[in-house]
Amino acid sequence: MLIYLHLCFEFFRIGLFSFGGGYATLPFLYHIADTYHWYTPQQLSDMIAVSSITPGPVGVNVATFAGFSTAGILGALIATTSVILPSYVLVIIISKLLEKFKSNKKVQAAIYGLKPAGCGLLSAVALNIFSDNVKSLFGVGLFLILLIMSFQQKRDPLFYLGISAVVGLVAGYFHMV
Repeated sequence: MLIYLHLCFEFFRIGLFSFGGGYATLPFLYHIADTYHWYTPQQLSDMIAVSSITPGPVGVNVATFAGFSTAGILGALIATTSVILPSYVLVIIISKLLEKFKSNKKVQAAIYGLKPAGCGLLSAVALNIFSDNVKSLFGVGLFLILLIMSFQQKRDPLFYLGISAVVGLVAGYFHMV
């Protein structure tokens, strides 16, 4: 029973304090991995990869996977509900107050200040994911080639994800990675 309360508290806190979308929840999730050992950083990287290609918000999908890996189906339901609940309540409250405060300079200044903080958190997460997953010269080379291609050829990110998946499968088959 205590694990369910702990899951509820941690994921409610994540939902309450992560601004900037699903990927902004990842520093909190890495902190949970380091602090409570409910899952490993490698498992979290796997959760992120699966969550990125499944329908729905990444943060919610990762919360579902993390809750399930920690405490089964009930853990998944608790983590998912808890991470969504703060946003749900805040959106209802904000929608009621939106007309009154949308031109308020202080509100605009707060949002302006949150944008760089969100970018910084996302950059930290990207570096963390990169360092956890790219462990060979081959992987670094593949990353750089796809990064350059993505700047030169503006294609859907799924195109590059597909290329990296095929190259990774082939490289794994031939033990290149």
